[in-house]
Amino acid sequence: MRNRTLAIAAIAAAIAAPIAAQAQTTITTGVVGGSTVVIGEHEGIVADQRPAFREYIVRERVPNYTISERVIVGGVLPETGVTYYDVPQSFGVTPYRYTVVNGQTVLVEPRSRRIVQVVD
Repeated sequence: MRNRTLAIAAIAAAIAAPIAAQAQTTITTGVVGGSTVVIGEHEGIVADQRPAFREYIVRERVPNYTISERVIVGGVLPETGVTYYDVPQSFGVTPYRYTVVNGQTVLVEPRSRRIVQVVD
């Protein structure tokens, strides 16, 4: 009887696993040094809005900051010397800020200054 109960529980878990996996709503944007950087599905600049966002950056004449480190997802920007700007609501509601570093527009988590998206 005990083995039968365990077998039924194992079958139920196997059936439920793919359903739980489909319920995930996050996407991975990069892996850095063994740490996975994850942002929500609609929290970054979506692909079809990136050209308009780049045009906005040029139109606003956002300054380009130069740092010695590579600009990669998961990298942390310096505490001083870089200005961060709010993303206009027309590009979606996001908790992140943006700046231009080494010629690349990036979305940054404001508290940690961690890069969560390089807008290409």
